[in-house]
Amino acid sequence: MIEPEIQEFVATLEQRALSAHTVSNYRRDVERLDRFMSARKAALGEVNHLFIRGFLNSLYLDGLGKSSVSRILSALRTFFDIMVRQRRVPTNPARLVASPRLPKRLPPNLSELDVQSLLEVPGENTLPGLRDRSILELLYASGLRVSELVGLDADDVDWSERLVRVLGKGKKERIVPFGRFAAEALELYWSRRQGTQGTEPDSEGRIPLFLNLRGTRLTTRSVERLVAKYRTALETGRPLTPHTLRHSFATHLLENGADLRSIQELLGHSSLSTTQKYTHASLEHLRAEYRRSHPRARA
Repeated sequence: MIEPEIQEFVATLEQRALSAHTVSNYRRDVERLDRFMSARKAALGEVNHLFIRGFLNSLYLDGLGKSSVSRILSALRTFFDIMVRQRRVPTNPARLVASPRLPKRLPPNLSELDVQSLLEVPGENTLPGLRDRSILELLYASGLRVSELVGLDADDVDWSERLVRVLGKGKKERIVPFGRFAAEALELYWSRRQGTQGTEPDSEGRIPLFLNLRGTRLTTRSVERLVAKYRTALETGRPLTPHTLRHSFATHLLENGADLRSIQELLGHSSLSTTQKYTHASLEHLRAEYRRSHPRARA
């Protein structure tokens, strides 16, 4: 019933330079509402906050969890914001509906010892081994998102200054430093790459920093699989993702005295509140150290 409005909604999101994945998710979420409206023969102007509450309740009955419902409500708020600006509806009914209260979860991270063990696993005698080692080192050294990592080109790296230019969410560019260990791993990998397939510019005139075995740019899914296979290095054997290394990067910076504003800039967060979740992990670390070290804490 509201397909034209959905098309305009998607076009507006694309103009904001959001990722294709985000746009696809938002479209799918609003299409859920469209189906709910069609089943009840409701027009767009008839959708109020009570109607949206009924829609969200139907999602719970379909088995969706609070986090999924919260994301869908966020998509509806954005959709109706755009409809208000286009004067298709007078107010945004989704703004009158409270978000589900989500349980607070600490972001998963590794200990510094776990990270050290992990980074020692990839072999250094083969090109794939050198590549894997440099990917793990760079993810932990810079806190990059996996999408940012696979988008890197050779000329995004300032080898002498140990800096990497990153294109993050919303096409925002930032400069992130990396340390000596990551630099050494990258230089080893790059020197072995010389003279092999993939050192010449591609059809877009770009030289990807990281390649698969076919000599083409790695995908995010490939890096996720690559990282996951090294989880055997961890005593717990728990799941390991590129995001685990990003969380570990931020948590270890905070535990070692970095301020939140600096961590925010390094991670590319647009809001400081997004970065503040790492303070919870840091507090857990402080509690553990207190219990271990204070003579009256163990009583």
